[in-house]
Amino acid sequence: MELNSADISTILNRILDTAADNLRVAKILVQLGLDPNNVTYDALFNRLLEIGLANITLANMFALIGAIFFVATLLMQTMVPLRVANMAGCTFFATFGALTGNVSTFLLYLLLLPINAVRLRQMLRLVKKARTAAQGDMSMEWLRPFMTERRYQRGDRLFKKGDVATEMFLTVTGRFLVKEIDVELPPGRLMGELGFLTPNNRRTGTVECIEDGQVLTITYDRLLELYFQSPQFGYYFLVLTSQRLLENIARLEKTVAQQDAGSQTAIASDPP
Repeated sequence: MELNSADISTILNRILDTAADNLRVAKILVQLGLDPNNVTYDALFNRLLEIGLANITLANMFALIGAIFFVATLLMQTMVPLRVANMAGCTFFATFGALTGNVSTFLLYLLLLPINAVRLRQMLRLVKKARTAAQGDMSMEWLRPFMTERRYQRGDRLFKKGDVATEMFLTVTGRFLVKEIDVELPPGRLMGELGFLTPNNRRTGTVECIEDGQVLTITYDRLLELYFQSPQFGYYFLVLTSQRLLENIARLEKTVAQQDAGSQTAIASDPP
């Protein structure tokens, strides 16, 4: 048999009477303005309703909306909407701080706004560059904000074939040589991207510095983070590395063709 509203109210009142016997609960009831010796469900509900209505102010409404946006950021899986929601939440919390005269709250969320704005701009640029991959834009300049600077001198070895690969390089100045295929890498070229794709993350070649220069580096962990933040970046990176592989294959075919041509010339020049 289903319980009616009177039975539920009676049960709740009994629960409240039992809870009021606890000193901590009794103290809380006193703070709420209730008599611990004579507390009922209706009295508690009405008192909480009064407190809620009394605290409905413009400032608290801004704080409530800001809290909703904050919770929304915890539920989002991609960075762009997360940053947008975070900026909206910071705006409402900063307004709450201004209306209540809470300087620390106002300054905290006011300072968080430009930080989120800068990160959002970087991510939007990332997505924009990724979307242009299909049109053949293979520039890696957009990746600079996520990379760190490193300098090398002539004779320094950046990495050796077979080493464990943990980062990717972008040349800025100087000259670098891939020893196995005797290819020089000018500024603006990518190095070490294939190690990101190999199953065991091993270097596929040895690169040495042949002229003092500067490179930018980014770890594979950061690359993975960018991939999960923007699936378009994953496509962009695959197109880029595929182009590198095709260049290597074309270079190898050219070398083989030159060797075959040299062999035929040597055979033709031999006396009968």
